[in-house]
Amino acid sequence: MSKSAAKKIQAIRGMNDLLPSESPRWQFFEAKVRRLMQRYGFDEIRTPIVEQTALFARSIGEVTDIVEKEMYTFDDRNGDSLTLRPEGTASCVRAAMEHGLLHNQTQRLWYQGPMFRHERPQKGRYRQFHQVGVETFGFEGPDIDAEVILLSARLWQELGLSAHVTLEINSLGSAEARAAYRDKLVAYFEQHQDVLDEDSKRRLISNPLRILDSKNPAMADMLNNAPQLMDHLDEESRTHFEQLKAMLDASGVGYVINPRLVRGLDYYCRTVFEWTTTALGSQGTVCAGGRYDGLVEQLGGKTTPAVGFAMGIERLVLLLETLDLVPDEALGGCDVYLLPMDESVTVTALTLAETLRSELPTLKLQLHCGGGSFKSRMKKADKSAASVAILLGEDEIAEQTVTLKFLRDEREQQRVPQAELANQLKDLVSH
Repeated sequence: MSKSAAKKIQAIRGMNDLLPSESPRWQFFEAKVRRLMQRYGFDEIRTPIVEQTALFARSIGEVTDIVEKEMYTFDDRNGDSLTLRPEGTASCVRAAMEHGLLHNQTQRLWYQGPMFRHERPQKGRYRQFHQVGVETFGFEGPDIDAEVILLSARLWQELGLSAHVTLEINSLGSAEARAAYRDKLVAYFEQHQDVLDEDSKRRLISNPLRILDSKNPAMADMLNNAPQLMDHLDEESRTHFEQLKAMLDASGVGYVINPRLVRGLDYYCRTVFEWTTTALGSQGTVCAGGRYDGLVEQLGGKTTPAVGFAMGIERLVLLLETLDLVPDEALGGCDVYLLPMDESVTVTALTLAETLRSELPTLKLQLHCGGGSFKSRMKKADKSAASVAILLGEDEIAEQTVTLKFLRDEREQQRVPQAELANQLKDLVSH
C-alpha cells in the first residue's frame, strides 16, 4: 500500500466531532430550547443545508465579508452555484415564501442546525457551527420584538445564565432615516481618515455603519464622539422603541441602550438587540437579533414585517460547561447495569432487560454484552455510572430472583424476586 493511501484521514479543520462525553451537554441545552419553543407557540422548520448561492448573495449582500470571503461555495454537476448555508434567516425566508406561509398570515418559526463559514477557527467559533434561531413574520408592533427578547431571557433563566448575560438594545430607525444618518456618519469618518484602520477604510465605502462595531482601541475615542443614530430616528421608530422599552420594563427585563449596536445590512430596521457575556473572558455575544422588515421584499416577496434572533450552540454549551450549570443527572450514564454472570444466562438476561424496559419506560438500563471475566464485567458496570448492578447467574435463574449490587452506596447486596424487580427499581432510581 502506498504512503498516501495509508495516511490517516482526519476531520476538516474547524469541523469538529461531537464525542459521547460531550453530547449530553448539547442534549440538555437542546431539550430546554425545544420545550421552551413549544411553550411560546413557535413551530419548528427544517431547511436544507445547501442553497442556491444567489439566496445569500441577495440577502447578506455581495460586498459583505461573509459572501466575499467566508462562504463555502461550489458548482454542482449541472453548473449551478451552490453554497453551504452560512446563517439560517435567509433559508427560513426562502422556505416561507416558497411554500406560501406568508400570505395573509403570521408565523412564529424556529430552527436549529449546522451553519458553515470559512474563517479562522477559535474557541467557541468554528467553520461548521450550530445555531438555534427564531423568525417571526407578519407582526408590525413592538410586542413581538418584546416577545422574542422575553423568550431568550426565559431561556437564560432556565439554564441558570441570567446573572451572566447582559441585554443590549438599540433602534436603527427606518431605511430613510438610516440613509440620512449614514451620510452624516460618512462625513464624520472622512474627517477622521487618519484614525481609521484599513478594515474601516474599506467599510467606509461599502458598509459604514459596521465601523461602529470596531473593537480597535485606537479608534475608541473617535467612535464615542461619532453622530448617534438615536438622535436621527424618525418619529414612528422612536415611538416603537419607547413602547418596546416600556414592555421590557414592565416585564422586569433589564437592558442597556448601546448606541453603537448596529447591523450593516439595509433590510434591518428599528429594533436590534444582543445578549453578551464576559464569563468566557473578553466580552462575547451569545445571542443576536432584531427586526428585518425589508428582507422578504428584497428576496422577491411582498413587504413583510419580521423579527428574529440566532444564538450559537457551541458558545452557549461552553458557557454552561465553564459555569458548571449542567446537572450531573443530565451528563449521561445509565441508572441500572444488568450483568449476566456467565454465558449460560445471556439469553435470560436479554429477555429480562427487554421486560424491564417495557415496564419502566424511563429507566436507563444498559445490558452487559461482550463476555469477559466477572471482574471485567464489574469494571464495566462501575464505569457505566449506574447506581445499581443487577447480577444474574444460574442460582438466580433457578430461584427466579436477581441480586442487586449497589455501586454508589455502602449497602449490602440483596436478592429480589424477578416478579418484584420493577417495583424495587422504581424506588431505587430517581427519574
